[in-house]
Amino acid sequence: MKLICIGRNYTEHIKELENERPKDPVIFIKPDTAILLKKQPFFIPDFSHDVHHEVEILVKINRVGKHIDRKFSHKYYEEIGLGIDFTARDLQSQLKEKGLPWEKAKSFDGAAVIGNWLSVKDIEDVNAIEFSLKKNDKIVQIGNTSHMLWKIDEIIEYVSKYFTLKIGDIIFTGTPAGVGKVVANDTLKGFIENKEMFSITVK
Repeated sequence: MKLICIGRNYTEHIKELENERPKDPVIFIKPDTAILLKKQPFFIPDFSHDVHHEVEILVKINRVGKHIDRKFSHKYYEEIGLGIDFTARDLQSQLKEKGLPWEKAKSFDGAAVIGNWLSVKDIEDVNAIEFSLKKNDKIVQIGNTSHMLWKIDEIIEYVSKYFTLKIGDIIFTGTPAGVGKVVANDTLKGFIENKEMFSITVK
């Protein structure tokens, strides 16, 4: 399975990192080795001194698809989740300056937190999901899928032009503003509405 990640999908996050607003979704891939194992802490890698949290709504693909029309995208997922795209910001900045890929900064071991899943049937509107991240019990990120530049069904349509989607693939749909550095002993908790979806510690 693969983790397909969308960058620059929230206007305020684009502004906080002083990036250009893209004409099309920005896509990058994380391997399955990036998944942080359940009940394990996140260890800050020794090659970075500035790892940031990026909380994101996740979509789990439930059938194989290629060149999916947007009006059929909803048939390709039944579960919505929440996770973190950990990013070695200092390393990413160095790579961006040289025009190089980001994988070393975003796809290292443990860089993908995948929390619990909710049935789409239990979500009133996938285009109006409120979610948040607390660091040490203080809210640091708040987002709503209504603010996405590209909504979930649009993302599935776009991504499937380039990659065959397979059962179990997970799409990270982008992070809202408020990303920030994590340090040892931080506790990170993610929420959809008021429901806790994950809780991890940083080492």
